[in-house]
Amino acid sequence: MQKKSSDEYYKPAEDTLFLADNIQNEKGSTALDIGTGSGLLAKVLSENFSFVVSTDINFNALKKAHEIVENCICCNAADTLNCNFDLVVCNLPYLPSEEIDDCAVDGMTEGLGVATNIIQSASKTIRQNGKLVYLTSTLAHYQELVRRTENLGFSVKILARKKLFFEELVLVECVKL
Repeated sequence: MQKKSSDEYYKPAEDTLFLADNIQNEKGSTALDIGTGSGLLAKVLSENFSFVVSTDINFNALKKAHEIVENCICCNAADTLNCNFDLVVCNLPYLPSEEIDDCAVDGMTEGLGVATNIIQSASKTIRQNGKLVYLTSTLAHYQELVRRTENLGFSVKILARKKLFFEELVLVECVKL
């Protein structure tokens, strides 16, 4: 895989559009889009939430996202945030990899390393009975990711699946207990 240049960002693809379709009817006061990329998910959330925050570790992605959403923060997952959200969404970097060449897709061992860190970070910002919705894939060890999410105090269910040529996208909904 060729390393992405720092001026690029994750452009909406089939996975992002699948997640966007499944969150468009979510409603609440506050929402967080972790790893916003282009900002598409944050834009979808802004239709039904009065306050939406986008985070990304790629500053250039945030510059792009800021063209369509207001509150963009350059940080790892939700590590710098000290507030509670009704809903947190994330199109996780889930591809199994030995190293991180592309932070938008490389998930490390079994596609779990980066995803687990993001979910742990997000869990600290979700209010009780709030939701985390994340997208992963059958290319990752998603059953183990679900188990780890449950161990963080969430009730977890598979919300939707979408079969693609080489993988199946798995949309997971988690309610904080």
